[in-house]
Amino acid sequence: MNNIIYYVPVFGIIGLLYTAWRFSWVSKQPAGDENMQKLSGYIADGAIAFLKAEWKVLAYFAIPTAVLLFFLGSNEGTAENPIHSSPLISVSFLIGAFLSALAGYIGMIVATKANVRTAQAARTSLSKALQVSFTGGSVMGMGVAGLAVLGLGGLFIIFYNYFAKDQPLTSDEMKKAIEVLAGFSLGAESIALFARVGGGIYTKAADVGADLVGKVEAGIPEDDVRNPATIADNVGDNVGDVAGMGADLFGSYVATILATMVLGQEINVTDNYGGFSPVILPMMIAGVGLLASLVSTFLVRIKNENSSVQAALNLGNWASVIITFITSYFLVKTLLPETLNLRGFEFTSNGVFLAIVVGLVVGALMSIITEYYTAMGKRPVLSIIQKSGTGHATNIIGGLAVGMESTVLPILVLAAGIILSYKFAGLYGVSIAAAGMMATTAMQLAIDAFGPIADNAGGIAEMSQLPPEVRERTDNLDAVGNTTAATGKGFAIASAALTSLALFAAFVGIAGIKAIDIYKADVLAGLFVGGMIPFIFSALCISAVGKAAMEMVNEVRRQFREIPGIMEYKAEPEYEKCVAISTEASIKQMILPGAIALITPVLVGFTMGPEVLGGLLAGVTVSGVLMGLFQSNAGGAWDNAKKSFEKGVLIDGEMYYKKSEPHKASVTGDTVGDPFKDTSGPSMNILIKLMSIVSLVIAPYIAVHSDSITKAMDGIHVEAMTPQLASELPVSEGIKNLGAKLDKALSSGVTLNIPENGIENNLLKFIENPSQAIDKKAWFDFDRLTFETGKSTLKPESAEQLKNIAEILKAFPSVNIKLGGYTDNTGDANANLKLSGNRASMVKAELVKLGITDARLESEGYGQENPVATNDTEEGRAANRRISVRVTKK
Repeated sequence: MNNIIYYVPVFGIIGLLYTAWRFSWVSKQPAGDENMQKLSGYIADGAIAFLKAEWKVLAYFAIPTAVLLFFLGSNEGTAENPIHSSPLISVSFLIGAFLSALAGYIGMIVATKANVRTAQAARTSLSKALQVSFTGGSVMGMGVAGLAVLGLGGLFIIFYNYFAKDQPLTSDEMKKAIEVLAGFSLGAESIALFARVGGGIYTKAADVGADLVGKVEAGIPEDDVRNPATIADNVGDNVGDVAGMGADLFGSYVATILATMVLGQEINVTDNYGGFSPVILPMMIAGVGLLASLVSTFLVRIKNENSSVQAALNLGNWASVIITFITSYFLVKTLLPETLNLRGFEFTSNGVFLAIVVGLVVGALMSIITEYYTAMGKRPVLSIIQKSGTGHATNIIGGLAVGMESTVLPILVLAAGIILSYKFAGLYGVSIAAAGMMATTAMQLAIDAFGPIADNAGGIAEMSQLPPEVRERTDNLDAVGNTTAATGKGFAIASAALTSLALFAAFVGIAGIKAIDIYKADVLAGLFVGGMIPFIFSALCISAVGKAAMEMVNEVRRQFREIPGIMEYKAEPEYEKCVAISTEASIKQMILPGAIALITPVLVGFTMGPEVLGGLLAGVTVSGVLMGLFQSNAGGAWDNAKKSFEKGVLIDGEMYYKKSEPHKASVTGDTVGDPFKDTSGPSMNILIKLMSIVSLVIAPYIAVHSDSITKAMDGIHVEAMTPQLASELPVSEGIKNLGAKLDKALSSGVTLNIPENGIENNLLKFIENPSQAIDKKAWFDFDRLTFETGKSTLKPESAEQLKNIAEILKAFPSVNIKLGGYTDNTGDANANLKLSGNRASMVKAELVKLGITDARLESEGYGQENPVATNDTEEGRAANRRISVRVTKK
């Protein structure tokens, strides 16, 4: 492997150095007066208290899981289904979990520093406030991307040198290295789910409670210092929208790169990098995307109070996309050879680049579409505002309709992206498209984290009773932040869809299945169960918010009732009690949704098999993407519809402002939308990725545990007890009748230990029986010959049977044979024919190596001809992928 791989962790280090530099800059900015610092301190203390409580619970999960992975990694599998793993997968898992938690922590620390400094900067100008808030967001973005690139690239180098030094990319040793690396992604996604769900429950319990009692019942402003839930609400912005989102996109980033590496490991190429270019490319794209995002952060600036904050953010975003687009071309052309082949699908380096472009375009379009459905002044939000004029119910109806409508264009864009990327570069194209989309994660996160920082700044300005122009500036930032938060969630969901498809393709290969047949009752059942999971997951999340919010409401009411002087600013509310309610509720309620995501794939995989698990994953992915888009966009639209009343809205020719009846209806809609957009909606993308990652990690163990007929036999059909036309033999019949092992003595003095009904014994019976003439229809199918999926590379476990056939031919030197290669009828017919011929040629070459002269052997590929079973089932297709033998001379 070329030294170019060492650039990857260097990119990560550069990102972390930038993080440290900008963190220092933010820390040096003025933090305002004593009261502002006091309020900021409450928020920071509450956020740290939550993280400590959350980490304690997560430690109880992470340590036993690591122990389980340690023992699973010690399992070597069977000869038919070797497991390429190691106990080190447990270490990889813990590192991934730690870095995921650290990514969220970095974001939260800088956010709690930047919020008060943004409020103070807003006393000077909108330009300065944007600079502070966005710089705080960029610290999180670069920190997350830097940790991901450094962690993944560094571990890959370590595992390669430990397991597979000087071994080719397609070797079993490399399979082990990448399987162990998958533990890193599992750890990252596991922590991300709990962080996202727990943080989401926390923030929305506080937000809903504060809104219902403060704004609706007491009639005080949203972030009024008199509201006991206000501090908890601001803490929630940090633990949910910052720490949760940081862990979320860290996991997405890692999972996308890993999925591409898993598929790339199957590609056998000749290049200038020891054949490793398909695995190196996704890591390099992530690295240059990080640098592109870093450069682009310096473009996010505005000149004066009338400048568009959204335009400044868009400039930075588009710059990062364009720079990544340009550098990706040179990366692809430098690294990859002209042609590649994955599972029989041949594609070019130009096709790979076009797939990356598809990913970048899909990501950009998802952001544009999401902005349209959630931004103030656009048709969807205006429609909700108009419906607020007739009450609370019509506001909710309008928001639900907008959310449902908002799924149409994103799904069409995703579908087009999947089709085009596959057309350009097959499954590797779909995966590299996701990697291209995620390349600018650092910039996406910087823009996303800017929102909650601005929201907190507005809260501190309100609680500190700063001049109106300060709150106006922070509201300007906050309104844009609502849109950027929604676009960030849309981006995350889109990336999750592509990443899950790539992980799904990797799972199928490792689990030993070729397709998911929904005509099977159990697979169809798995599909339906998978489609249901996002609904019960959402129900649990939303219900948890409702329960915690009611506790919050009762606590706020109690304080208003029992603490005299709160409403007159003469007494300070007991903020810490509201913080404690959100912390306790979120920690308890996050466990069950997380358990569903982690346990369901394990239960289904080991009880029903990999094909049913594949059906489950398909259902989860489709349903989860739709639910995520619907909930995030509906919630974002409701939120900005409410915020529109702050400047006044026109409904049926009359202007309405805050505290009007339509405004109260919009507050209700926003309250309904809060858990949609900040709890269950954004958790969907982690749910579908985590279930795919869990399935990928357990895939080798399922293959061993499940029926070897359908899971381990790639292109195998067993000949019957007596030679006959193969097409007359049901696939199950030959497989069931292998029989006991016998010791068979040959005239050469060699004794073979072979199955009674295997190919060797049946071939011997035919050769030794003078009454059985040579027949062109009499084929004998290898029963223990296996190939790498989609390749002509024989697996090591095939050696025994090849040696047995060679010994038979040595014992009967007058016998000549012909080797025929066959495939099923799925995929490209020409590619199938070529693969079948290559496989037959490979078997011939191996027999020559074992001492059989070339003149005695023929080989030919027949592709999809002469199926021995129906192609309507996976078992049948597996039987049709075979190597057969015919005696041409006795």
